[in-house]
Amino acid sequence: MFSTSPTSDHPDLATLIAGRGLRVVGDVHGDLAAFEHAAATDRFIIQLGDLVDHGPDSAGTLRLMLDLQEDDRGLFILGNHDRKLGRALQGRRLRRDAPLEETLRQLSDPLEAGLRERALDAIEHAPAWLTLGNMTFVHGGFHTGMLFEPPPPALGEMSHLLSRALFGETTGRMQHDGYPERRLRWVDHIPSGHVVYCGHDRRSTDGRPWIRDGRSGGRAIFTDLGAGKGGHLAWIDLDPG
Repeated sequence: MFSTSPTSDHPDLATLIAGRGLRVVGDVHGDLAAFEHAAATDRFIIQLGDLVDHGPDSAGTLRLMLDLQEDDRGLFILGNHDRKLGRALQGRRLRRDAPLEETLRQLSDPLEAGLRERALDAIEHAPAWLTLGNMTFVHGGFHTGMLFEPPPPALGEMSHLLSRALFGETTGRMQHDGYPERRLRWVDHIPSGHVVYCGHDRRSTDGRPWIRDGRSGGRAIFTDLGAGKGGHLAWIDLDPG
């Protein structure tokens, strides 16, 4: 069965999903149609963050995820785009960002009454990482401190662990595509037998989740396949063992 780490912010999660299995869903980025297919399951869904921005229906994607969460059918891990949306919903002044502005416009539609408040509450309580047995679920990247410390407040001050969880490990340089250059040294620190499921970093070249084994015997599985950005949505089904 799946067992929850004592540092988890969801101590009843193992009981909640017992016998149902898991479906781990990568970055959605507003691709509601694909997310509806992923959500058509009796498995408990763990979505790895970045629900919103870029795709055509961020509001609908949020609504579906929040419905799943309220029905005890799933939860989402905090992604950098989700945190940015939460800060905007708090009224923080942020840099101009066209995908975020479109998401906010959709949430302001009168047909989406109440969704802004539901979304902010859910983002405020979203875990930045979650550990179940020998598995860690995180959006950007892993740090061994996540095995011993509970996730910090989602919309609180940025810390080293929260930055790693949201953005992975960066070099401080920008790539030609305008995104930060990332490195994967953190994979080598995953403990033997431990598996980290993450999104954020689109590494696959064959349309399947990308797997990298580390020097310590751990493994990272990257699930971002570009949903909402011209790619498609990935999910992985896990059975209790």
